[in-house]
Amino acid sequence: MELSRQLQRKISSQDAIDSVLAALREEGILNDNRFIENFIRYRRTQGYGPLRIQAELLERGIEQDLIEHHLKITDNAWLDEVRKAWQKRFKNRLPLDFKSRAQQMRFLRYRGFTFEQINLLFQSSDPAHD
Repeated sequence: MELSRQLQRKISSQDAIDSVLAALREEGILNDNRFIENFIRYRRTQGYGPLRIQAELLERGIEQDLIEHHLKITDNAWLDEVRKAWQKRFKNRLPLDFKSRAQQMRFLRYRGFTFEQINLLFQSSDPAHD
């Protein structure tokens, strides 16, 4: 979808755009699966959670089925990622009151982690412990 938008700025014929995209797919240059894998890896290393990554992929025109196949939102590996994002932002400081806990939870939700992932982080007695 992104490439199609860019080509529309240069080429006025939709048929020509479609044929270019088809040729790129045939050559293996344009591959949605490879794009999804790389995008997930890139955003994950930046500290973003599965819900945020999913939304960004949907904005880029990737089909929901493909996203679900690659993203695996309920994978336990996301627990490590939510812990890393929390440690980086809050320096292992546990929330002392409701207000600070809500602030930390809002940050992690904005980053795209699920309520379950965030709750599991805070349910442990020491989230800083690996």
